[in-house]
Amino acid sequence: MSDNRPINLYTSGPPTTVLPLPDPEASLALQHALGLEQGDRRAAVAAVVARWPRYVDAWARLGDLGRDTIERYAAYRVGYHRGLDALRANGWKGSGYVRWAAETNRGFLRALRGLGQMADEIGEADEAERINVFILQLDPAGIPTTG
Repeated sequence: MSDNRPINLYTSGPPTTVLPLPDPEASLALQHALGLEQGDRRAAVAAVVARWPRYVDAWARLGDLGRDTIERYAAYRVGYHRGLDALRANGWKGSGYVRWAAETNRGFLRALRGLGQMADEIGEADEAERINVFILQLDPAGIPTTG
């Protein structure tokens, strides 16, 4: 039996997925929250997540502001899964590039990087290593350790 689906050959390497811009109101709310004093920042970012639960960068930023390793791990994990959903909705098929150079991809990559760091902190070295490999598959140039 023949499979009549076309074969896609990429002459420039795997395809690149770029996530769309977030809701402008959500983006402004996150920027405002991140600009608050240290003591108010986490609660304000959590409010952004509560209002826009699909906003991946807000989850990543909430992970950055977590009160302990497990809270950070949980926020990064949610951001990672929300990011996978967003990538799939925008044509990503489980492989191909998701590059840091595209600013709209950074929330997902921040969540993934943070998840790897927290996995390492809680002793899940195998998961941390898988995440590091995955990051390099998504963007062979790697992603900054901050930002």
